[in-house]
Amino acid sequence: MAKKSWFLPAILGIVAIAFPPFLGGYFQHLLILMMMWITMATAWNLLGGYTGCVSFGHCVFFGLGAYGGGLLYLHWGISPWWGMIAGPLLAIIAGIPIGLVTFRLRGPYFALSMLALGETFRIVFTNWVSVLGGACGIVSSRTFGVEKLPYYYIALVIAALSVYVVYRLMHSKYGYYFVSIREDQDAAEGLGIPTTRYKMYALIPSALFTGLAGAVYMNYMAYIDPEVVFSLAGISIMMILAVMVGGAGTLGGPILGAVIFVLLNEGIRAAVGPISYLIFMVIACLLIMFLPDGIIGDWAKIKRAFRGKKPVYVGGE
Repeated sequence: MAKKSWFLPAILGIVAIAFPPFLGGYFQHLLILMMMWITMATAWNLLGGYTGCVSFGHCVFFGLGAYGGGLLYLHWGISPWWGMIAGPLLAIIAGIPIGLVTFRLRGPYFALSMLALGETFRIVFTNWVSVLGGACGIVSSRTFGVEKLPYYYIALVIAALSVYVVYRLMHSKYGYYFVSIREDQDAAEGLGIPTTRYKMYALIPSALFTGLAGAVYMNYMAYIDPEVVFSLAGISIMMILAVMVGGAGTLGGPILGAVIFVLLNEGIRAAVGPISYLIFMVIACLLIMFLPDGIIGDWAKIKRAFRGKKPVYVGGE
């Protein structure tokens, strides 16, 4: 059984490593976006899907990850490559006090506090011109020039690492405590589980990998501005949608959701242009309405629909 469980990931890993060099530049670009979104969705799912802390402020960690390297280049001329270290560290440093304060709140109050923090960071980075570059953003250099493959393989390694870390966490006592907090925090505290501490244990790797995705974005795009990297709609909500479409609280849900998100978003944008965002949001909302547990969570329902079979109810007709 264990061999079967690793067979599909092994095949996908071989394809992900061997196939991209034979693709054109545009398709390599799509793969880079997919890997970044897989990392972000997986990171958000650890906190929001498994632990139940729905965050509308994960754009903070993405933005800090991007600016960590951008500011080094802007002020000291240090290669953006070092941003791959500075960005995630900055995200963790910010995440610790954010968690200690916001984890005192629950449910919608926590969600709104994270939303407010995201907007606060966006406003500060937009208006602090002398240090942070202001609304004009930061232009940096690309470590690997115009070549896309190096960025793809870096993004692939980070995405794979994020999935592996979440898998290991969820198959340990930490995963048990995360789910118990999500299901009933009061009961978890009654059993002696220090809920704030374990929420922090979920937040730190979540912030780390979201910051890493931001650092990859900064290296790859060579330009960042606060309206993009601290965007509520473009970053935070898109992370949530990717997880919800694929299946929150599952390992494969964020992966599937991120792939669908990138393909849908790019396909709709190519077809209809300016109104692509509106159409994408409508499609995402419809998917969530009809598949509230996501594609993976509602897979049995999808199979029944295609086979035309009605569900069987025990004790009834």
